[in-house]
Amino acid sequence: MNRIIDHYLRDWKQQPDRKALLLRGARQIGKTYAVRALGASFDELVEINLERNAEYAEVFRLNLDPHRILRDLRLMTGKRIIPGSSLLFIDEIQQQPLAVNALRYLHESIPGLHVIAAGSLLEFALDQVGMPVGRVASLHMYPMSFLEYLVARGERPLAKLLLDDQAPFPISAPVHERLLRLAGEFLVLGGLPEVIEAWIRHEDLTRCGEILDVLVAAYRQDFAKYAKRHQIKYVDLVFNEVPAMTGRKFKYDALPGTWKARELTPALDLLCKASVVHKITHSSGNGIPLKAESDPHRFKALFFDVGLGQRVMGADIKPWLMDPAAAIRNAGATAEAFVGQELLAYSRPWSKHELYYWHRESRASNAEVDYLLPLGSEVVPIEVKSGTTGRLLSLRAFLEEKRGRTSYGIRFCGQPGSVHEDLHSHAIYAVPRVLRQQIPRDWF
Repeated sequence: MNRIIDHYLRDWKQQPDRKALLLRGARQIGKTYAVRALGASFDELVEINLERNAEYAEVFRLNLDPHRILRDLRLMTGKRIIPGSSLLFIDEIQQQPLAVNALRYLHESIPGLHVIAAGSLLEFALDQVGMPVGRVASLHMYPMSFLEYLVARGERPLAKLLLDDQAPFPISAPVHERLLRLAGEFLVLGGLPEVIEAWIRHEDLTRCGEILDVLVAAYRQDFAKYAKRHQIKYVDLVFNEVPAMTGRKFKYDALPGTWKARELTPALDLLCKASVVHKITHSSGNGIPLKAESDPHRFKALFFDVGLGQRVMGADIKPWLMDPAAAIRNAGATAEAFVGQELLAYSRPWSKHELYYWHRESRASNAEVDYLLPLGSEVVPIEVKSGTTGRLLSLRAFLEEKRGRTSYGIRFCGQPGSVHEDLHSHAIYAVPRVLRQQIPRDWF
């Protein structure tokens, strides 16, 4: 399957001053598949998995002499590993954190060698050894986007339409209905490649549900790999509850039970580090960067995949397939999660993207904007609305407060797009249309 990350991997391959590369993100999002796809453009792909083959992990334990490491890997794999024509891929590198340090020395001593490493729990290995700053680059990867789903589904013309600056606006009703139904499929399936591949081959929702159940179990099994024994129950609780808290300010006392924040805070932090949960942090939104005026103690939590999140909740997914427009009207939180997932998927991958929202808490005037989006020199407020009408009071409040600094706001909803003065409305599936200037065009 074509992925946007393919563009960045090809670009990395061609850079004369490239560094060793870490591909970072949650498990089962397609990291290994993407590297193998890149490997097909080399004369030789040399893939070693430090979890499946522990003897390779021992190569990095002895010392970090890059020439010895390369010699041993050649002997053990029976492959030449030639700088300039071979791609060395170290998968599940978190099994031997010393291997992360070895990337630095491979880059310094053998700069012509293309080296990529990946791992589903890589962030925890980096905690142990640190990031080799200046010698190793990172690409951050997320589940498949709706745009990637369209291409995988054979709907390339629709994908091109969402990226076309000259495309008709608003989109005609029949095309809108087609895109809305495909978006309904995606909201059920989510962006994990194994699920999408099964749906494209069989269109069997029961089979896809079984795959999602297996994946949910795999994520739960990971808890023991990065949480202490006494923390596992807290991690499991937060994992189960975050999807149901979408769109609301995260409050530990809102979780079922009599837990204390000091017990649950480390659990949430572990899930964030594993890229299973992303924080949406409050920002005053007066300018860029948004982080400069953010408050880390005020945040919402976003489960990393909308399909998996609905499976965890045991949600009724039939409406998304039968009548997605009605489902959007009745399930605004899921639509909000989808937009957040899309904003991450289209972000520049060379650094970890952060999501922000705005909330004014006041007895006289309470207002909240779902997302703040830096576009050019402006901070653009985004609201995800289920209905077709309404006064959008929160978005209007933000625009009024930031008058002169923010010229318009964006609404995502179930209707075709329109522009009216300072309100730009887009269909729920049209996030790539908003971000099309930063999405590469040569990935499919």
